[in-house]
Amino acid sequence: MNFQQFIAILSARKFIIYIVFAIVVSTTTLVSLMLPKQYTAETTLVVDFKTPDPISGAMGQAMIMPSYMATQIDVITSDRVGRRVVKMLGFDKVPELVQAWQEATKGKGSIEGYYSENLQKNLVVQPAKESNVINISFSGTDPKSAAAVANAFAKAYLDTSVELAADPAKQYADYFVARTKEVQDKMKMEQDALSAYQQANGIVSTDERLASENARLNDLSGQLTQLEAQRSDAQSRQQSAKGDIQTNPDVMNNLVIQNLRVTISGAEGKLQEASNDMGPNYPQVKQQKAELDTLKARLQHEMNNVSSSLGASTQISSQKVAEVRAALEAQKKLVLDLKTQRDELSVMQTELASTQQDYNNIRQRLSQSTLQSQNQQSSVTVLTPAFEPVKASKPKILLNIVTSILLGGMLSIGVSMLMELMDRRIRSEDDLIAFGIPLLGVLTAISNKTYPRWQFWRKQNALS
Repeated sequence: MNFQQFIAILSARKFIIYIVFAIVVSTTTLVSLMLPKQYTAETTLVVDFKTPDPISGAMGQAMIMPSYMATQIDVITSDRVGRRVVKMLGFDKVPELVQAWQEATKGKGSIEGYYSENLQKNLVVQPAKESNVINISFSGTDPKSAAAVANAFAKAYLDTSVELAADPAKQYADYFVARTKEVQDKMKMEQDALSAYQQANGIVSTDERLASENARLNDLSGQLTQLEAQRSDAQSRQQSAKGDIQTNPDVMNNLVIQNLRVTISGAEGKLQEASNDMGPNYPQVKQQKAELDTLKARLQHEMNNVSSSLGASTQISSQKVAEVRAALEAQKKLVLDLKTQRDELSVMQTELASTQQDYNNIRQRLSQSTLQSQNQQSSVTVLTPAFEPVKASKPKILLNIVTSILLGGMLSIGVSMLMELMDRRIRSEDDLIAFGIPLLGVLTAISNKTYPRWQFWRKQNALS
């Protein structure tokens, strides 16, 4: 179908087009005039993203998320906020509204739920583009009521947002109270156990006592080493004395023996001179010989005493070594016991310190949760409250008429085209060509304007 055919169809169906167009426009205009006027009140809220939390001082990371604004819109349009609005406006105290609810639901459900659903039908919540502003608008037949409902939704949303932040904090506070009691009891048990352990073992300062006992252990170890060296030396001298006592260092270094040997040497010289001068049987020689034998016997006695003293010294050294060794073993056991006590005490102190840290952390969280549960501040602020609208927002008569003109024009054209398809007519030579019918010629209609009647009469008379 070309444009010429389209125009031909519209020209042929113009009466249908006029009728349909008139019906659509007139009906729309009449309905727009008959519809009750709707007034829209709007309030604006600001969601504060940048203010830190007044309790913890931390920034609200959840507010920065893209889904935060969508979540807030869902909260505003939730049944919880709607029911709060119904209670705030006192719908349950208005007899007419209560009667209307009973007639509509026959008393089933709650009046808050019924009117909450009805109010949300006329509620529009939209976030502003590229900002943290939320617009709440409500439409109603009464401008004063529309403003009241819009402000009520804003107030209910603020209260609900505070509750949503405080309710989890209350639950956490209850949990931390119970947890604080448990940790406090555990800490008291550990403190009592630590005190009882210190009293049972007489522990005042483990590190100081352990240091002194370690010093004593080191001293005993040094004494043992020294005594063992002395014993070894005594045993060596004793073994030497058992061999050749004459060459024994203790014998040779003994002053008494040294003096006796000098005396014996002198006596032997005198005896040798006397023997040479007087002979062996001379009484003086015999006397000197007897004195020399006495000195030798005394020398032998002294050497035997020195040898005996070496054995006694070895025995005494061995006894001292045994005593010091026993004391050293006892001291080692004492030090090990002290180290064990210190380790056990350190474990108990560490557990107590850990429990104390847990207690402090829980107390801090409890204090923070308690403050948050009592916080009545919201991150949302009313930027512009709703005022009573002066002009009606609906119906928009001029817009409806313009829209009806456009729709009526399209609908009338559509109806005419539909009727043409149902009753196809040949309106131009293009229709014959479309059906494949040979075209012999075109007869053009002569109107009175192009060929007046008097000219046609004159032409006929001239021919006659």
